[in-house]
Amino acid sequence: MKITIEHGITDEKKKNLGINAWLDWSCKVSQFPYRYDTDEVCYIHKGRVVVSTPFETVELNAGDLAMFPKGLESIWDIQEDLRKVFKF
Repeated sequence: MKITIEHGITDEKKKNLGINAWLDWSCKVSQFPYRYDTDEVCYIHKGRVVVSTPFETVELNAGDLAMFPKGLESIWDIQEDLRKVFKF
């Protein structure tokens, strides 16, 4: 199970994906476990998070698009207050 990341996606791609209609979520600096019960795609608007899984550790920053597969176990280490939008 691998997290797929695209860095610095274009405004055109954001528009094509319909990011403005996705669900909004934000969180202060913190750390917590999270299990993905379904596939999720998210776009980071603000902040920085390090996501660790049994398979890899990745850093996501503002402007990144990430895809998380169903069943993935992770630890979210939010290092700067985070705002993301997401869809299942």
